[in-house]
Amino acid sequence: MSDGGFELVEENGRRSIPRLLSGLSHLPHVTADRLGSFEIGSEVYTLPRYTLVGPNSGDPISIGLFAAIHGDEPAGTLAVCHFLREASAQLDVVEDFRLQAYPICNPTGFEDNSRYSRRGHDLNREFWKGSVEAEVQVLEHELRTSHFTGLVQLHADDTSDGLYGFVRGHTLTENLLRPALRAAGEILPRNVSATIDGFAARDGIIYDQYEGVLAAPAEMDPVPFEIVFETPQKAPLESQVEALVVAIRTILTEYRRLVAFAANI
Repeated sequence: MSDGGFELVEENGRRSIPRLLSGLSHLPHVTADRLGSFEIGSEVYTLPRYTLVGPNSGDPISIGLFAAIHGDEPAGTLAVCHFLREASAQLDVVEDFRLQAYPICNPTGFEDNSRYSRRGHDLNREFWKGSVEAEVQVLEHELRTSHFTGLVQLHADDTSDGLYGFVRGHTLTENLLRPALRAAGEILPRNVSATIDGFAARDGIIYDQYEGVLAAPAEMDPVPFEIVFETPQKAPLESQVEALVVAIRTILTEYRRLVAFAANI
């Protein structure tokens, strides 16, 4: 499947990560890194990271953007790719920000189109538990050392018929997620059920979370804002991607606005 230049294609029975990420290789202002080096079976894997620093970023606001911690949720990966392409061409989108994007946090799960890693683990239940999973260790190091102001995770839920999100951390977090849901709601409906994914919810917002999810370390100070944005996985993939790109853009815009407002108080 091709999505605006980014392709979900299989080679030898697996999704091809190089084919998908090749569209990011020549974006202006974007720096690519490969983190870690770990063996699974007889194959060696790394985690891709892309960094984009916006203008007026003498002391940039550092944001981590994470996708495909569950390998069968490709909308988040595609949304990261599309957002990086958009922002690299229009740098005002990331003005004042340093964006570190991790489009494929579970490379073997992504290749296999599986929620789980090839070792059979749900990596999003492994964080800050002394996990031996290499992907988790690499990401924990990033979360510990990058001093993020905010974390945004992109997910898809095959049991939900609409958009929703989890909030945690910084007291302003809800004020970022709410407008993001509203903007993305122009593309896909919002889930307004009182219970979503087993949690109490209000207007598509959940204030609790699963144990072991990708998150900032408990000792981090100051506390970053943390948003998990969920699309309905059964919706058309193109609509999920569009909704996620809009949500990312809105979160950055709203945070910049809130920081400017606070500075003028």
